[in-house]
Amino acid sequence: MESLFTLLHVVIAIINFSGANATCSLQGESAYPQLSKDGEIIVGGIFPFNSNWEIPDLSYLVKPLPLKCRSLDFRAFQYSQSLIFAIEEINNSSSLLPGVSLGYKIYDSCSSTAIGVRMAMALINGNENSDLDEPCSKPAYVQAIVGETYSSVSMSIANSIGPFSIPVISHYSTCECLSDKRKYPSFLRTIPSDYYQSRALAEMVKHFGWTWVGAIRRDDDYGNSGMAAFTEAAEELGICLEYSLPFFRTYSHEKVLRIVEQIKSSTSRVIVGFLDNWDLEILLHVFYEHNVTGYQWVGTEAWIFDTELATMDVFNILQGAIGLAIPKTTVTGLKDFILDVHPLKPAGSTIFTKFWEALFQCKYTKQNESEDTPMCTGKEKLSDVENTFTDMTLMPIFSNVYKGVYAVAHTLHDLLGCTQTCPTKKQPDPFTFLEHLKRVRFKTKDGEEVYFDKNGDPAAKYEIINWHTTKDGEHTFITVGLYDSTLPSGFQLTVNMASVAWAQNTSQVPRSVCSESCPPGTRKAVQKGKPICCFDCIPCAEGEISNMSDSVECEQCYQDYWSNPRRDECVKKKIEYLSFEETMGILLTAVSITGAFLTMVIAIIFLRYKNTPIVKANNSELSFLLLFSLTLCFLCSLTFIGQPSEWSCMLRHTAFGITFVLCISCVLGKTIVVLMAFRATLPGSNTMKWFGPLQQRLSVLAFTLIQVLICVLWLIISPPFPVKNLKHYKEKIILECHLGSSIGFWAVLGYIGLLALLCFVLAFLARKLPDNFNEAKFITFSMLIFCAVWITFIPAYVSSPGKFTVAVEIFAILASSFGLLFCIFLPKCYIIVLKPEKNTKKQIMGKMPAK
Repeated sequence: MESLFTLLHVVIAIINFSGANATCSLQGESAYPQLSKDGEIIVGGIFPFNSNWEIPDLSYLVKPLPLKCRSLDFRAFQYSQSLIFAIEEINNSSSLLPGVSLGYKIYDSCSSTAIGVRMAMALINGNENSDLDEPCSKPAYVQAIVGETYSSVSMSIANSIGPFSIPVISHYSTCECLSDKRKYPSFLRTIPSDYYQSRALAEMVKHFGWTWVGAIRRDDDYGNSGMAAFTEAAEELGICLEYSLPFFRTYSHEKVLRIVEQIKSSTSRVIVGFLDNWDLEILLHVFYEHNVTGYQWVGTEAWIFDTELATMDVFNILQGAIGLAIPKTTVTGLKDFILDVHPLKPAGSTIFTKFWEALFQCKYTKQNESEDTPMCTGKEKLSDVENTFTDMTLMPIFSNVYKGVYAVAHTLHDLLGCTQTCPTKKQPDPFTFLEHLKRVRFKTKDGEEVYFDKNGDPAAKYEIINWHTTKDGEHTFITVGLYDSTLPSGFQLTVNMASVAWAQNTSQVPRSVCSESCPPGTRKAVQKGKPICCFDCIPCAEGEISNMSDSVECEQCYQDYWSNPRRDECVKKKIEYLSFEETMGILLTAVSITGAFLTMVIAIIFLRYKNTPIVKANNSELSFLLLFSLTLCFLCSLTFIGQPSEWSCMLRHTAFGITFVLCISCVLGKTIVVLMAFRATLPGSNTMKWFGPLQQRLSVLAFTLIQVLICVLWLIISPPFPVKNLKHYKEKIILECHLGSSIGFWAVLGYIGLLALLCFVLAFLARKLPDNFNEAKFITFSMLIFCAVWITFIPAYVSSPGKFTVAVEIFAILASSFGLLFCIFLPKCYIIVLKPEKNTKKQIMGKMPAK
């Protein structure tokens, strides 16, 4: 219905203003100000003197009666007194607008958008009379309008008179939507926008660690727009709304009960209230009846600093409430002027009578004799009463009205070119005045700087107010922090946590989260179908970490790092290689050195007994060369132990390949010598001349040079090199030698195997030669062991992980070396040392055939 009235009045206004030479005729009922004073330039005011109205008959059969306002609100009188005080102060000033008298016309909007628009039209038309014999194109009746209190009404007024460039300066309308200059080009305000309040509330909620909150909003432009801005800011900060419930004081009882049930069934313990004091006055009783208590309330400036609401909260529903309020300010003389109610009488006798009766709870005229209400004498003292009118806690809002009037005065002063006196008293053009008003900047007499930004808003500064409850159960308002949007991000909000009193008088900050914080080492996983604040904590996978609480994802550790058991730190991966310090390395080193030592002992024994038949009979030159090569074989295993380097990787495989070929070549030479020696004993045979000492040396050299050539080609084409193996174990790095060319490695092994196989075949063929001490038997056994070791080495080498690969290779080297050493030389040493009686030519050649 109100929107219908708004549209109707806009149409009427357009009709009335069309036609420059037409005579204006008032359509509809006349509208009269509640308070007024004549002046050369008029400042308008629109305030909600009444908070409610009676709904008229809308049968459309008869003309609807005007809305009948009711429920007188003392706050509007305080706003009006503030406007009047500012105008009187300006009129008495010799420095501001000298010689120009300002007047005022203050109307009642009745908290209705329709009535508010109608009063605005009355202000710009001056349509207090039923007929105006003036051109419709005359200048606006007022220079500017101060008001309205509520955002919804201000929106309707600003939207209606915006095309006429008449400034509307609100003291209490905070809706963010009013900052849109495309829709509301002539709207300005002296109170910060809800854009800043919503973000300040969101930052405050985040500061206290509340990520799961509920909300109740007033079901109008103020509440819906403010809550939308809060929701947007909250989501940016990781805060979720479990519910956002609309409420208006005209809601049915069933709707209110649904709100109660929603709150009681929720899990959040914090309620953000984008409401005003009248809304909460209704809700407090309902909440008490249904035991909706113990919640932490977060409030806007519309109610957090309201003493009347605090007085009504006898059940401590709002105990510990915290919220934002306009910073405290003082206007010298304003408090005394507001409390001096007598100047209101000449400004508006009709409203003054109603005001006086409501203020002192008396009646000038009684309707019937049975009434108990006392008669008004007109001499009642304000000091004898205590009510909303005597409450000065909204002094910052009164100051906003005061600043709005002064903004008009300073703009007029600049436009009229006032010095000692104003040279002209002609009312400035509305558009010109509006443009200058947007750029006005001045300081009040108390030192506060006033200016508007590009959206017509002042700088946003708030005090953080906390409700403390005294021993007597009364609420007091304590400032516990500040919010200043002009400061850099991160420094805008400051809170003294030690001074905050919480709901239910607890000393600890209430907890209100959907899910508890995820510790380091875990990540958040949103629960299906729920807001992002409801999540499960999933441990990070191996190799990933999260080093802060509530991580959204785990970070992968760098290549050489791995996650610790708690998954909250990347630690250097353990580097693994076969070292000399560990047990396995020590044992293999000891065995290798022992083998080399035994080999040298045997060499010493052979050297000591080199002239004995057993040493001579077994080709002493090849035996010493074999012992030398076995010593190298034992020692080359040491190159496989320790941290791999470029030289060690190249040395270990080539040294192993060459020394083993040297060793097998010697064994092969000895085997051939045995075969040749047997054939030489046959009648008429001269085979030994073809395999004498020179040929033996050349064969060993030739076989070895072939291996050297293979190794040189391997090192030239693609040599082994150290590498970090990151694939086999994720949690550690294996330092190993990459073969470079696998063909080179297997060529080296293959050549050794080929020689060993040849040696084994020849030794096998010579095993039954008639000899008391046939060396071919021992060579056969040694080659059998050698081949068995290296055949089993291949699968073990391929399947062994990490340092065990190297250990297997060392074991194969040592095992095959010991096999050769023990099988070939141990029996001889046994004869030399323990059975010297058998170390004779007769014993050795006893079964040899006669030459």
